[in-house]
Amino acid sequence: MTAVITSTSGENESESKASTLLLNAADDVLIALRPIARGEVLRDGLIAQDDIPAGHKVARRPLASGEEIRRYNSLIGAASADIAAGAHIHVQNLEMLDFARDYSFCADVRPTPTAGEKRTFQGIIREDGRIATRNYIGVISSVNCSATVARMVADHFRGRLDAYPNIDGVVPLTHKRGCGLDTKVEGVEALRRCLAGYAAHPNFAEVIIIGLGCEVGDLTGVLGGAQGTALVIQQSGGSAATVRTGIERVEAALERANNVRRVPVPVSELKVALQCGGSDGYSGVSVNAALGVAVDLLVAQGATAILSETTECYGAEHVLTRRAISKEVGEKLVDRVKWWEEFASRNGMEINNNPSPGNKAGGLTTIIEKSLGSIAKGGTSNLMAVYDYAELVTEHGLVFMDAPAFDPVGATAQVAGGANVMCFTTGRGSAFGCKPTPSLKLASNSELFRRMPDDMDINCGTILDGDETVEAAGARIFEDIIQTASGKRTCSERLGYGDEEFAPWDMGVML
Repeated sequence: MTAVITSTSGENESESKASTLLLNAADDVLIALRPIARGEVLRDGLIAQDDIPAGHKVARRPLASGEEIRRYNSLIGAASADIAAGAHIHVQNLEMLDFARDYSFCADVRPTPTAGEKRTFQGIIREDGRIATRNYIGVISSVNCSATVARMVADHFRGRLDAYPNIDGVVPLTHKRGCGLDTKVEGVEALRRCLAGYAAHPNFAEVIIIGLGCEVGDLTGVLGGAQGTALVIQQSGGSAATVRTGIERVEAALERANNVRRVPVPVSELKVALQCGGSDGYSGVSVNAALGVAVDLLVAQGATAILSETTECYGAEHVLTRRAISKEVGEKLVDRVKWWEEFASRNGMEINNNPSPGNKAGGLTTIIEKSLGSIAKGGTSNLMAVYDYAELVTEHGLVFMDAPAFDPVGATAQVAGGANVMCFTTGRGSAFGCKPTPSLKLASNSELFRRMPDDMDINCGTILDGDETVEAAGARIFEDIIQTASGKRTCSERLGYGDEEFAPWDMGVML
């Protein structure tokens, strides 16, 4: 789904600048572009019956209780009470409903366009051919018991790398798990995949894995073929001795890690993670739609885009199955959605309660509405593959990775899967970074971009302001991705985000 903005204005508006947005002529709702006061005359002579916050929905016509309501020309729920034309539509009068999704596997598959001009970025080519966009040294704890030592090693180098200008930093990656279970349960396997994926990530020139030594859960082999070393506290003389040894190991790697240079690399080598957090009523209209345009441009170059957050495609997954390159790919996505339904049921939850208080304050009411806007990040490209959490991504084009909607947990999986750039959209404002992968923050509205200037890289509120088309904003995002991959620092990098956001999914039993 890509939002189609039919009009941003209408006759008889009480202000010279449009106060509402119509996404599709078949929609039952308008979107408020600013706070609207009760009694204001809106498009086509419609009179606001309530005070309506920015980003929220306005009824275009009278709706009877139980009647279906559409946005993006897609079903988002049903009226839970009679709704007057011009009334505020939100949690007080809109509810989820069960409906049958038409999966129509592969029905919308189209030939992938090929870009006429093959683009490059300034990347780093590792000795084994892997492509990096950053050049870090990583210090990873295999278990929470070694987290403090890992952080001490990395902290020693804070502010001490001036002599090594080609090194982006020494990153501590710690977590709260790593012991208590050594079986083939999903949670333990997901942790192993995360640790192995980060250890092998091309944005690390070298990694040091630090363990305690008595933990349950054998993490031998986490390094795999990655450049690095492992230290065990109980075998290295204790905490202080391990810190000293860890510092020595990093110091020995600095010269080698600094000896890199950036060279032209095809854009097809990019793996771009697509994330969103703190979404609002504008996210699916402006920023996610524009990112979808950028994704289509990336796919035309042969690059990879990793869509995720399974619980935020729930209710809209049929849009993706129709674009699945094969029935098997589409069925795997449906299987993951069914797994989430069962998982939620086992734990006494409902997926349709997903929109957070912040999402609802920003104008999103049901999970279907949120999901339709969320998957807009994936553009219109074919769905080439579906991956389990933190699985290594090998397919080019648009792919999907199963993960929760909590941003750090989903982003951790995408980076473990090999993402070397991340695009993170937000409407409410999100503070996030994801070392060793640079994270671009994209704002859905200009007010957010002005309010959080140190956190936001790209303003897509220009679409709502009428200053830029969705297509033009998407082309601008595409260029920013190339610049970021070439070494341009993002806001979150300048602020120092990324040391605390390593968050493997904890879904297993602990004994």
